[in-house]
Amino acid sequence: MKKIEDLNMEGKKVLIRCDFNVPIKNGRIIDDTRIKESLKTIHYCIDHHAKIILFSHLGRIKEEEDLKKNTLLPVSKRLSKLLDKKVIFIEETRGKKLEKAIEELQEGEIILVQNTRYEDLDGKKESNNDEELGKYWASLGDLFINDAFGTIHRSHASNVGIASHIESATGFLVEKELNVLSSLNSCEKPFIVILGGAKINDKIGVIEKLVTKADYILIGGGMAFTFLQSEGYNVGASIVDYDRIDFCTKILKKYSSKILLPVDVNVTTEYNNDSLNKVKEITEIAENEMGLDIGDRTIEIYQNYLKDAKTVLWNGPLGVYEFEKYKNGTKKIMKFLVDHNIRTILGGGDIVAAASLMKMKDKVYHASTGGGATLEYLEEKKLPGLEIIK
Repeated sequence: MKKIEDLNMEGKKVLIRCDFNVPIKNGRIIDDTRIKESLKTIHYCIDHHAKIILFSHLGRIKEEEDLKKNTLLPVSKRLSKLLDKKVIFIEETRGKKLEKAIEELQEGEIILVQNTRYEDLDGKKESNNDEELGKYWASLGDLFINDAFGTIHRSHASNVGIASHIESATGFLVEKELNVLSSLNSCEKPFIVILGGAKINDKIGVIEKLVTKADYILIGGGMAFTFLQSEGYNVGASIVDYDRIDFCTKILKKYSSKILLPVDVNVTTEYNNDSLNKVKEITEIAENEMGLDIGDRTIEIYQNYLKDAKTVLWNGPLGVYEFEKYKNGTKKIMKFLVDHNIRTILGGGDIVAAASLMKMKDKVYHASTGGGATLEYLEEKKLPGLEIIK
């Protein structure tokens, strides 16, 4: 597979697919991690005298109202500041204005194209990898670099579409992600996996792949209640994926010594931060109660297993960390890993957001910029954005 260092880009127009899908509130960027992660690739292209054209999506575009709130203008401003260099923002995804700006681009200069998903307003051309759109974008440049790991599992016009028509390679961020995740195949043991989040459905493939490699899998979050239900516990009003009960029963039976479930949970009667809450044993949950976090005994048990770990992969929070009352499990386990200097890889998505909120994201070994992409890579699925470069 061709990498960025394999390209001869001097004087050429280089299209880079970045992942600038950052949280923005009232026009202000809340977390610029993904922008910062793109800098190494952009700097390399500047240093090698390329003419740089950046593409990215931001949010979802379903109706006209989404256009204004999902503009990449705030990203162009932040990027200019981080690079200490002007970034020319073109407020369209195609047309004469964009083509003229690219034609006038000098070596080392940068253009940021408007949100690629603006093209989704008319028949989902970006998300459905419209052939004509991919071909058009490819015609704007000489080379293509995919540095958006977060969308590498999707077949979009701005990654697979472009790469189908011009010489392509991976960027430094994608290389880093692949190196870290592939290292789990031969990582230092004990290797422990922590799985949380609400849904079990998107974790089935990961559980099946990792349960054979890991020494233990520690389960938390909403998905824990599907496992507990399969074991015959009354989980009250807690979230349960009834379609996956059979899977949980089978995997627990086959790997009973490897998979750990909560022994106590923090319950309440309403999904908010204000209703009364109490930590209860899993045998004591009432019909009207829902578990929103793991309890103190579970935290202690999990920490006891983790203290000897050499490698930890963590995907999904252990409770509703957005609520002050229910972030305890995630926060205490995260702090334990950081304090004990355990090599921890956060598997993208909500667990990285939680770590960022708790000011611990930069203290772990690696926080993946992927969510679904990380899971699909760990499941050993083929990733369209990579396959086309291969």
